[in-house]
Amino acid sequence: MNDHHQPTTSVAESRPWIQWNPPVFITSAVLMSMLVLFATLATEVAEPLFSAIQGWVIESAGWFYVLAVAGFVVFVVVLAVSGLGRIKLGREHTQPDYSYGSWFAMLFSAGMGIGLMFFGVAEPVMHFVAPPVGEPEVAEAARQAMRITFFHWGVHAWAIYAVVAMSLAYFAFRHDLPLTIRSSLYPLIGERIYGPVGHAVDTFAVLGTLFGVATSLGFGVIQINAGINYLFDVPTNIGVQVLLITVITGIATLSVALGLDAGIRRLSILNMILAVALLAFVLVAGPTVFLLQTLVQNTGMYLSSLFEMTFNLYAYEPTSWIGGWTLFYWGWWIAWAPFVGMFIARVSRGRTIREFVVGVLFVPVGFTFIWMTFFGDTALHMIMIQGIDELADAVAADTSVALFQFFEYLPLSGLTALVATLMVVTFFVTSSDSGSLVVDILTSGGHDESPVWQRIFWAIVEGVVAAALLIAGGLAALQTATIASALPFTIVMILMCWGLLRALRIEGIKQSSLREARVTPTGPQAPVNWRHRLRTLVHQPRHAETVQFIREVVRPALTEVADELRTMHLDAGVGEGEDGRVWVEVRHGDEIDFYYSVRPRPYEAPSFVLRDTRRRRAEALQYFRAEVHLREGGQDYDVMGWSRQDIIGDVLDQYERHMHFLHSVRS
Repeated sequence: MNDHHQPTTSVAESRPWIQWNPPVFITSAVLMSMLVLFATLATEVAEPLFSAIQGWVIESAGWFYVLAVAGFVVFVVVLAVSGLGRIKLGREHTQPDYSYGSWFAMLFSAGMGIGLMFFGVAEPVMHFVAPPVGEPEVAEAARQAMRITFFHWGVHAWAIYAVVAMSLAYFAFRHDLPLTIRSSLYPLIGERIYGPVGHAVDTFAVLGTLFGVATSLGFGVIQINAGINYLFDVPTNIGVQVLLITVITGIATLSVALGLDAGIRRLSILNMILAVALLAFVLVAGPTVFLLQTLVQNTGMYLSSLFEMTFNLYAYEPTSWIGGWTLFYWGWWIAWAPFVGMFIARVSRGRTIREFVVGVLFVPVGFTFIWMTFFGDTALHMIMIQGIDELADAVAADTSVALFQFFEYLPLSGLTALVATLMVVTFFVTSSDSGSLVVDILTSGGHDESPVWQRIFWAIVEGVVAAALLIAGGLAALQTATIASALPFTIVMILMCWGLLRALRIEGIKQSSLREARVTPTGPQAPVNWRHRLRTLVHQPRHAETVQFIREVVRPALTEVADELRTMHLDAGVGEGEDGRVWVEVRHGDEIDFYYSVRPRPYEAPSFVLRDTRRRRAEALQYFRAEVHLREGGQDYDVMGWSRQDIIGDVLDQYERHMHFLHSVRS
């Protein structure tokens, strides 16, 4: 795979106030405008049309959703446990941008925050009262309710996110392709990702993201309306909900303007603090021992029946239940996949594939299971053991008030309801501004530093879409839009898996060849005085000395190699960077080019040198190494003090490994 690619657009260079990919930006904006106008101006036509689309997808494509999602789970787990799990989502020397705490907080807030608030109490109670099969409101119904809830919120959802995020992070951070969905198809269609096919893929991703985020915003605003109705007796109707969307979208717009680190990261951490506090309160105020028991049992039931539930379509006992629940969830997660996947990719640079899969697939799932158990089983305990049937009736009447009705039967109900409403608002804001950031990256051709007005534009569009779909048919319209928009993107995700697997196979072959290929011996080296060698080991060269070595020894060596290669009619050239680095590159046409670079890399002085802890003194004592970098990144060895012939020998060693790799790929 060649790492040198042309940007999708050069508009930003001549017009710095805008940075976009016109085919994707304009097409997405026009299509969404048409949908919003249709949903708001032709409500009587839109509602039955949405229902018909949902019915067709459930009847005809349900099996496809179930099979595809099961495949995604297997795909990411196999990659993690295989030897390919050691590959980094970035260059070999890349370090993660965020700590584990910040990383997990952003994963959780972007991925499921609003959904957990909306369904944490409602879903277990609804499955308990109306299970897909079996007798309702008995102990077996309670067990099944929690097993189904775990299934809907478990590894399947995060496997969908992981497929998209892993593919995007790998191609963007390891191969310097744009951070857009189209880049994941590069192994399949090559440079055509910059043409109509790539534009169509990114447009599908934008529409899916807008629909998925709008669905979550719809759930969120309905629940916020229920919360302020409970707290302040504000009416519950479409008008209030549209007003709430307007106000909170304004807050999200401010967060978008502040950017990823200042806005989204801080809000995500606030969300996590509030979520953990609320979770601890429910554990202490609720039936504590019962909750700990059910957490263990629920997890065991989930693991033991995972395979059976994954492929259960209720084909022998037809029910509309699966369309309203399992297929809706799979469609919701897939519609969210471009948004959450790209966001996760954006914050996961530097992680290995194995570390990434463990972090994305299992850590949030563990927290989700704890959340669903503490809230869901406390609600079931209230109904089954304490005889509070009013809670079941309230959930059946209006799922958006389930959480607030639940808090009525615990201490400090007013305070906890206020905290819960605040959490929904902050989750709403992080979903909206994360979605805006992702859509803006997609429509700007992969740039993550586009003008603020573009991110604000998409934040407003998300709010408008959520409001239009609520007006057109409430949650039914939101569910239909989610399931329908997810269908074409499921096909794109399957192609993403295929493309990523092809690229990782080549990566694996290359790493194996670098480790195991036989390198021709370069012959006996000239003897080196051991005192000179010892001085070289202890000496800590400064920047100027390292750059001088690279210029006077390394560059002539690379030039000799390039000159000789050109006499053999190979396309070879030498370059030099501003920081003093030099490189030789041998271009192989459609095959992967060879790249060898030596660059100065700074290090802190060792403790036996650094006696003064002042920052200025530490910087003055900083030393440099002349490190070798290949296409994959830094190789962690220093050539400072080598002779010109030593450098030439090392270049030829690496080039021989590269040729062995190309031979392995061809065969």
